[in-house]
Amino acid sequence: MVTYVFEKNKGEPLYRQLYEFLRNDIISGVLAGGTKLPSKRAFADHLGVSKVTVEGAYSLLISEGYVYSLAKKGYFVEDSVDIKPHAAGKAHASVKEEESKKYAVDLSSNTVPPGQFPFSVWSKLMRNVCLDYRDELLLPMPYNGAENLRESIAEFLFEQRGMNVLPSQIIIGSGSEYFYSVIVRMLGNDLIYAVEDPCYRRIALSYAQNGVERVPVPIDKGGIITEKLKELNPDVLHISPSHNFPTGTVTGPRRRKEILNAFFGANGKYIIEDDFDSELRFNGKPIPTLYSSDPESRVIYMNTFSKTLAPSIRISYMVVPSSLAERCRSVVSAGGCPVSSFEQYTLAGFISKGYFERHLNRNRKYYKCLRDSLISAYKDNPISKLSEIEESDAGLHFFIKLYTDMDDEKVKTGLENAGIKVSFLSDYVACPSKETQHRLLVNYSGLTVDGFLTAADKICDIISSH
Repeated sequence: MVTYVFEKNKGEPLYRQLYEFLRNDIISGVLAGGTKLPSKRAFADHLGVSKVTVEGAYSLLISEGYVYSLAKKGYFVEDSVDIKPHAAGKAHASVKEEESKKYAVDLSSNTVPPGQFPFSVWSKLMRNVCLDYRDELLLPMPYNGAENLRESIAEFLFEQRGMNVLPSQIIIGSGSEYFYSVIVRMLGNDLIYAVEDPCYRRIALSYAQNGVERVPVPIDKGGIITEKLKELNPDVLHISPSHNFPTGTVTGPRRRKEILNAFFGANGKYIIEDDFDSELRFNGKPIPTLYSSDPESRVIYMNTFSKTLAPSIRISYMVVPSSLAERCRSVVSAGGCPVSSFEQYTLAGFISKGYFERHLNRNRKYYKCLRDSLISAYKDNPISKLSEIEESDAGLHFFIKLYTDMDDEKVKTGLENAGIKVSFLSDYVACPSKETQHRLLVNYSGLTVDGFLTAADKICDIISSH
């Protein structure tokens, strides 16, 4: 246990001195991220000060983001603190930001064509917000987000996803990655977290950065393999049952029931349902959520508007089961809501006035037409003799399986040298196999047919010359 010497005649409160001692040790790395701090009573007895002194120092550290608390677990140094003191001085003009490489065609990223964003409606709602919420815009935002936005989301979930959710259960955040960190702080980083294999790379990266033990669970055409899930016996499962990324796999009803059964009656175990693009399903009704099928409140539901509106709109939300409500509040309330009130009130109007539903219907038609055009162009291109398309009826991507024994990295390097950015299924798996090789991912939301054909021609050149 660390020991500090106080100057009682310094004229500075003891809690403030303790705060400075701890803050300096955190910044310098003496107290590393994830380090558990002593309990308030034990630390007070050790230092010979009152419990109120320790409580004041901890509260100040929490408010500034150096420390966080977990219910019934204690106080911990925030993992993201990596500030190091630097010598003062003017920045030199020769220091330049690293510029990202520009590509002529990008098959690896989803972007929104300007014509698909509702600029006129959005700008009208923004003007209305300035007129109707003048006072509210100048007030601090509740830690869980604007009430009218949470009400709008709750109504949307009920009508579109069959979820009976109270606005008080909804937390507004700045992107899905924000909630990955919140969930770890809420549930603890001493648990085993299972993720689908393959999965979205930022999920795995975020858990690694938060210092949790992460295990991959393989999936097949029916979804996550429940026999392997039971064998691994994780404490937390992160899953996208409506549409796995990148495979597009939809977890069927039988597998969903098996997944829920694996967590029934298991105290302290939870499922994270990441429903990131469930609205972009082209055929049939949306798949029912795990959340709405869970009688034991073991499912934490999360979704984002980055896919359905634009990646630049960093607004996501999480539905917290009642069993975790107080624990979540203690984690989130210290930092406040990270999304501006202006954006939240605008989005609330966009949903409640029916614009969001019409926007989704319009985008489904547009993206389905675009996908059909790309596939038609593919069939008329020489690449169709050297590959085959693997597609699903959901999401904004499909795969092209290349008939080649050329390594994925060599194909990728050749294309990138030609100004074409790509990724493969093998980039997203923890356990590579023959089945994950030679499957090129095509994210098509921002593509044109001409751009796609340019990439297709270059792919033909590369694999034909091998």
